[in-house]
Amino acid sequence: MSEDLVQNDKKVVEVIKEEKIKKSQSKKSIDLEGLQDFYEDNKKVITYGGGALLAIIAIFSFYKLYWLPGQEKEAGNEIFYAQNYFERDSFNIALNGGVNVPSSEGPKTMMGFKDIADSYSSTKSGRLSNYYAGICLLRTGKYQEAIEYLEKFNAKDEMVAPMAIGLIGDANMELNNVDEAIKYYLSASEKSTNQFTTPLFLRKAAFAYEQKSEFKEALGVYERLKNEYGKTEEAREVEKYIARVKTLGNID
Repeated sequence: MSEDLVQNDKKVVEVIKEEKIKKSQSKKSIDLEGLQDFYEDNKKVITYGGGALLAIIAIFSFYKLYWLPGQEKEAGNEIFYAQNYFERDSFNIALNGGVNVPSSEGPKTMMGFKDIADSYSSTKSGRLSNYYAGICLLRTGKYQEAIEYLEKFNAKDEMVAPMAIGLIGDANMELNNVDEAIKYYLSASEKSTNQFTTPLFLRKAAFAYEQKSEFKEALGVYERLKNEYGKTEEAREVEKYIARVKTLGNID
C-alpha cells in the first residue's frame, strides 16, 4: 500500500473513531486492542476510502495525460482560424465563427472565440479566447459583455495580463463608469511594471481623472509618468498635460 493510501486510511480511521467516541461519552480513549478490533469491524469502509482515492487518481491521470492534451490540440486548431479573422479586423466572424474554412479533413465550419472559450475552458487556447472575445466585443460596442469575458481571463504574462485589466478600464470608460475605469487603469499599471503597459495605463488613468475634474489627482499621475517613464512614447507630451491640469485646477 502506498504512503498516500496509508495516510488516507489513517484519516478515515480517525474520522470514524471520533464519531464512535462521541457516541460513547463514558470512554475517553480507545486502547490498542480496541482500536485493532475497531479497524477490523470497519475494514470495508476504510478499504472503500482507499479505493475511492485510487479512482480519483486514475481519473486525474487520464484527464492530465490523455484527455487534456487532445483538448489542447483541438482548441489550438480552432483558435488558429479565429485569430486569422481577428487579425483582419473581422471581429464579428472571429467572435462568433460560422464560416466555412479549409482543414486537413476537408471544409469545416469554424468556431468563434465565444464557442472556443466555452467548449475548451480547461485549455490554454480556451482561456485565451476569453481575452480575444473581450477585445472583439469591445471593438463592436458591446462593452458590458466585453467586461464579462475579460474578467474570466487570468494570465501571468507581463504584457497580456495588464492589457486585459486595462481593457476592462476602457470598457468602463465607454460605459461612463469613470471611477471603475480609473481603478482598473491603476491596477493595470501596477500589474507588471514595464516600459510599455505601465506608462500607457498611467496616462489613461490621468485622462480619466481629468474627465472627473480631479486635476490634483491627474497631476500626481502625470508627474509620476514624467519622473519614472519620461523616455517613453506616452510621456512625450507630458509637460503639456501637466501645464493643462495646473491651469484647469488652479494649481501652483
